[in-house]
Amino acid sequence: MRMNSFSTNALRNVLEIITAKYKTEARLLNLFETELPIYRPRDRSENENVIKVTRDVNWANVFVLASPDYHGSMSGTMKNFLDFFWKEFSGKTFGYIVSSHEKGLTVMDQMRTAVRQCYAWSLPYGISINESEDLDSNGQVVSKKLQSRMEMLARDLVVYGGLIYWQFMKDKGSSELNTFAHYYL
Repeated sequence: MRMNSFSTNALRNVLEIITAKYKTEARLLNLFETELPIYRPRDRSENENVIKVTRDVNWANVFVLASPDYHGSMSGTMKNFLDFFWKEFSGKTFGYIVSSHEKGLTVMDQMRTAVRQCYAWSLPYGISINESEDLDSNGQVVSKKLQSRMEMLARDLVVYGGLIYWQFMKDKGSSELNTFAHYYL
């Protein structure tokens, strides 16, 4: 939740890989720039930013959530974003980036738990950024391991996210009763 945050810059890097290497459209939703009001179910459709964000969420079939580690938890802004959606996340795949000097595992687990409650899928790993080890003084990635993990995350989101969403949509339109999509809908 600050200009040029480490997690947002890493997210930009992953999105650049997705668009350049995999020729797939990607959009950045920066909650620092597009502020959402505190979640209140009745106010949802009346806020201009909520309407814009909802359009983007409905458009996407893959998400990368990026958050700093705040006291072992995701940012309040990230939690507020997740509170706004439920069915919009179903059948979609999520990846995770956390800026933390302690690996950010609890943060990733909390984000995974939130999206799992929305019937979404998660990659089994995430990316943790330790700015003092992984970045130079200008915020550029110097760690080959981090660069490799960002490339892996981009690839896996495109490949697995596409397969999972394709099958979810196929099942959603199917008359077969015993599928995840049919059960959910």
